[in-house]
Amino acid sequence: MTATIPNLPSLYDPFSTEAKWQKFWEDNQVYKANPNKGGEPYCIVIPPPNVTGSLHMGHAFESSLIDTLVRYHRMQGRNTLWLPGTDHASIAVHSMLEKQLKTEGKTRYELGREKFLERAWEWKAESEGTILNQLRRLGVSVDWSRERFTLDEGLSKAVVEAFTRLYEEGLIYRGEYLVNWCPASQSAVSDVEVENQEVNGNLWHFRYPLTDGSGYVEVATTRPETMLGDTAVAVNPNDDRYKHLIGKTVTLPILHREIPIIGDEFVDPTFGTGCVKITPAHDPNDFDMGKRHNLPLINIMNKDGTLNANAGEFQGQDRFVARKNVVSRLEADGFLVKIEDYKHTIPYSDRGKVPIEPLLSTQWFVKIRPLADKTLEFLDQQNSPEFVPQRWTKVYRDWLVKLTDWCISRQLWWGHQIPAWYAVSETDGQITDNTPFVVAKSETEAWEKAKAQFGENVQLEQDPDVLDTWFSSGLWPFSTLGWPEQTQDLATYYPTTTLVTGFDIIFFWVARMTMMAGHFTQQMPFQTVYIHGLVLDEKGQKMSKTKGNGINPLLLIDKYGTDALRYTLIREVAGAGQDIRLEYDRKKDESASVEASRNFTNKLWNAARFVMMNLDGQMPQQLGNPVAIELSDRWILSRYHQVVKQTINYIDNYGLGEAAKGLYEFIWGDFCDQYIELVKSRLQADADPGSRRVAQQTLAYVLEGILKLLHPFMPHITEEIWQTITQQPADSPQTLALQLYPQVDANLIDPALEEQFELLLGTIRTIRNLRAEADIKPGVKVTANLQTESEKEREILTAGQSYIKDLAKVETLTITDKQENQTVAAKKPQRGLKTIGLIIVAIVLGRLGLAVGTSIDETPIVGTFFEIIGFGYTAWFVSQNLLTAQARLRLWRGFFSHRELEQPQESENSIAGVIGTIQVLIPLGGVVDIEAVRGKLEKSLSKAEAEVQSLSARLNNPSFVDRARADVVQGARDALAEAQKQAEILHVRLKALP
Repeated sequence: MTATIPNLPSLYDPFSTEAKWQKFWEDNQVYKANPNKGGEPYCIVIPPPNVTGSLHMGHAFESSLIDTLVRYHRMQGRNTLWLPGTDHASIAVHSMLEKQLKTEGKTRYELGREKFLERAWEWKAESEGTILNQLRRLGVSVDWSRERFTLDEGLSKAVVEAFTRLYEEGLIYRGEYLVNWCPASQSAVSDVEVENQEVNGNLWHFRYPLTDGSGYVEVATTRPETMLGDTAVAVNPNDDRYKHLIGKTVTLPILHREIPIIGDEFVDPTFGTGCVKITPAHDPNDFDMGKRHNLPLINIMNKDGTLNANAGEFQGQDRFVARKNVVSRLEADGFLVKIEDYKHTIPYSDRGKVPIEPLLSTQWFVKIRPLADKTLEFLDQQNSPEFVPQRWTKVYRDWLVKLTDWCISRQLWWGHQIPAWYAVSETDGQITDNTPFVVAKSETEAWEKAKAQFGENVQLEQDPDVLDTWFSSGLWPFSTLGWPEQTQDLATYYPTTTLVTGFDIIFFWVARMTMMAGHFTQQMPFQTVYIHGLVLDEKGQKMSKTKGNGINPLLLIDKYGTDALRYTLIREVAGAGQDIRLEYDRKKDESASVEASRNFTNKLWNAARFVMMNLDGQMPQQLGNPVAIELSDRWILSRYHQVVKQTINYIDNYGLGEAAKGLYEFIWGDFCDQYIELVKSRLQADADPGSRRVAQQTLAYVLEGILKLLHPFMPHITEEIWQTITQQPADSPQTLALQLYPQVDANLIDPALEEQFELLLGTIRTIRNLRAEADIKPGVKVTANLQTESEKEREILTAGQSYIKDLAKVETLTITDKQENQTVAAKKPQRGLKTIGLIIVAIVLGRLGLAVGTSIDETPIVGTFFEIIGFGYTAWFVSQNLLTAQARLRLWRGFFSHRELEQPQESENSIAGVIGTIQVLIPLGGVVDIEAVRGKLEKSLSKAEAEVQSLSARLNNPSFVDRARADVVQGARDALAEAQKQAEILHVRLKALP
């Protein structure tokens, strides 16, 4: 009975394959974690993408890195959990809904909070699946049964618990402070929601008259309208120009308010005039200075960006309209000195897309120092968490040292409503800055507290604001595992193992998580923080919506497949934390680097097809582990286990890019291009059965190992091939994702053997290259002479001569001592003399024969007979031994050392190459038409040189360089460089011809 041979289709189809296995993994809950399983836990919680979002290249990169780590550790036998989820994105969703209402001619206040939130939840239900389904297309091995959302019931409970605890411990307070205010969304925004943009603006210079009439001081500002809120003018106390003015006052133009001149070392004497106006309610630096000097705070701004009653005649005007009008008024009153062009940085609201306004506002704050100081203790005393790369540790530490109190309230409706209830009955039914309040975990508890404090007739109203999104996401590593309840998940998987994130949110998310975790769990939330870089575009620029240079990962997935994109993103990483650059042709929506990874999948697919067709239907476990005898088997097993060792070491130390590149080189080069070719002859039906069996065992063993090694990087194609080669039953298949990762067998690693075999492979490559240079047709076999002075190298070459013949298509192979060959070569000029000597010998022999013949000639009959024989032999001797060089060489062997003359001679019709200390010679006589090859190369060279001349002339023309588009000029430069390189290669090939 013939065994059924498992079969793969002739072409790999990533799209049907990837969809099939994504569905299989999820339907069968392959990645569902089990806290009762035991074993060392490995846990990562996903950096939650915004529910409003869609997959961008940053998501694809980060998720690919995480999934590679998670799959690797799962295959290492660890009890693994990758927990997925999304963030409610408070400002983004709120802004989007308000825009929708605006198109309907409504406001959220007209709609009411309840109806507004109904709309928000409806929208969330419709759109949340977008980002999650896109993550599914990446093949991420998350436990979907544990999916969380920052507004779900469990996380909302955790948020309320955290807020009330911090408040009761005196670490949350309500107070007046300067915050980043977005007039568009009319909410405070965090620092991370501010994007600094460089703009071309102005620097206005004004005179402020001294109150005593003795003169004036000149101030400079980029925001003239804020002068209406000035409460001082400041100078550096060490500035000799102004220190005599400290303590005097000036009269504020327009409003005629008398304000002091103060001395503060914060003032930069080189900025502007060295005198600066101080508006404590509208500038963070001025706010700090105002606190130091007990200055009043005058707010001139409404929350919608218009000016209020404190702005006098400019009340009701938009801040930018008021700016122009204030300047006009100061100019009319004679206070404007000059206006300068000035490039400076303005903070913009990332969500509202308008300049933020530092605004004095009553908000909720966290006292950050107790939390930050405790986190610093973990870092300084335990190096916890550990940052990879380590350089980010200092950045993280410096941030913790500089942190100030954290504003956690947002004037929005979508989010966690602050669990504080105001006794509005105490302030005429309105929430004011002075309205008393209670903080409680529920409305019922709030009523109980309020009645006890204010009486039965108290009226309560919950704070309308919501908490900063970073407050809830700061609890993410432990709230997702069930905190504040002591769940089994929390006990098993917390603290988590690794956080994978970008460097840009170390300050805003990583630090908040460590501070919250340190306070509430007395542990850091993760052991390691792996900081990755950015995905840069094809020009090496950061991708952004503003530049419009983003690359849609789904487009590349649709074109090349998920595995190809994932592998490209990981392989491009050159060291942990480094940015990567993605090649991309925007005109064609193509990527050469992703295409190269797609080609890699095809290479692996075809190699697997070949192996399976030559296993006689046997599975790797049936064949068993190989006991290698032949050189090539021992070499590939040694290389395989070296790669296992190397890959494990790289991944364990977050060298994912290096691991991916190492696997690529081994699979494509060593296994596919070398070993498979080496064993083809041993797989033939008439081959030695024992050798054939070992070749099959080795092929199956290494291929299955490759699939396991590569699975974390390319999960779909490896699963498909593994299922086929192991012939998994259709009704209850195992999955490659849950197999054990390969382990190193040190006994099979032989560095000396690998070095020797590399010499053989290098020799084969050299012969192949020489064949290509000489344009020898693939089917033509050649003669090759390998010359080296090293006896060890000759032994290696001799042991592997069958490989050289097979892979380099060599019919006659000689391996000689280079030094002896040089001795023979030194005798080449004497060939003419040797020939003459042979002729003389022939003449002498002839004369001797004639003398003998003369004596015999005197004998009747016998003489005639010998005469005939003598002349016949002489004619035969000359024709056989003297007429041609080859004949004379054969004759010479009869007189001189046989060993010496067996050294092949380098002739004028040979092509030569070198690998290390080995010289390779290939005689071309009768193999190729050398002149035809020369003519072909000369024709190509002429064409390349003409292209170089044409492009050079074009680029040396100033008219072209100055007037043509930059991309056209660069294209010409690139074409010139390519033509020059081509010409250089052709020169080398021509020179190499005999």
